[in-house]
Amino acid sequence: MGLTFSVAVALLIGAPPAISAAAPTLPSASADAMDVPLDIGPGQATRSVATAYAHAHPGSAPAGSNDFACEPSATHPRPVVLAHGTDTEAYADWAALSPALAADGYCVFALNYGGAIEEENGDIAHETYGVGDIVGSATAFGSFVDQVLTATGADKVDVIGYSQGATVTRHYVNKMGGDAYVDHWVGLASPTYGGVMFGLVPIVRAIPGGEDFVEDVFSRAVREQMQGSDTLNALNDGGDTVPGVRYTTIGSTVDEMIQPSSNIALRDAGAENIVLQDLCPSNLTGHFRMPYDPFVIDVIRTVLDPDAERHASCSVVPLGTDIPQVVIDANS
Repeated sequence: MGLTFSVAVALLIGAPPAISAAAPTLPSASADAMDVPLDIGPGQATRSVATAYAHAHPGSAPAGSNDFACEPSATHPRPVVLAHGTDTEAYADWAALSPALAADGYCVFALNYGGAIEEENGDIAHETYGVGDIVGSATAFGSFVDQVLTATGADKVDVIGYSQGATVTRHYVNKMGGDAYVDHWVGLASPTYGGVMFGLVPIVRAIPGGEDFVEDVFSRAVREQMQGSDTLNALNDGGDTVPGVRYTTIGSTVDEMIQPSSNIALRDAGAENIVLQDLCPSNLTGHFRMPYDPFVIDVIRTVLDPDAERHASCSVVPLGTDIPQVVIDANS
């Protein structure tokens, strides 16, 4: 399988390709530790520029986020809490959406969860996030929600999780009592039922030690997001939603990470499943571009508030847009 296998598994469920990458060395901190970035960076229009800024400015927070003095308005009484994807961080994933929501009048908050120290030749290279076990990350997310509620005085929050962040936040809502504190859960490119990655996941499982290989070379989080993983089975057992919470998924039929794309949708009561191409057939945005596509950002804004003014029209986005740059960024 060689290079094709490595790239495919690395891309699975939101992890940008890290060819010949070694597994991150976990820090001594507990698995449910989190970081709250407070150094506000500028808004960005593309993932590539946001990723470069995040690498050059560690600890950056997306524009419009993490103002713990923010007071929710009567129009938007619930803070919005954002959870990033795999092997990334809050700034890299939310540098476009966070300022858009803040401009709409929301109190916006974003954490970095699931952190690990990456080493190169025995030296610390940098800290990465979204690589730890999902249950630990969900615990961290719950602690962050507690902080947000205490700071703002709000009774509940709305949640937006991208890629792995959708699974982390849904575990908190469904399995950790988060339903008492979350009014609306939104999953963007959510790996609800995982992915088979062009058939590679069954092959991995057929090889003795295959899943251990995925965890050792990539991360625990990647392993836990493969279709049929114990983590996803446990999360969806008994129903993938719980009463009292509004659920919305927003997905693309050409998601590069989650195949079949129908695995994005929730299947139980209380869920609305939005498919981008049903709203704009010419927009072939895939997994990595979703948080930066202007039309998708408008979909998110109107999911939270149907009266929100749209800023973007349906336009042509060719298949594979931004993927070459994602590969370059991940290996530069």
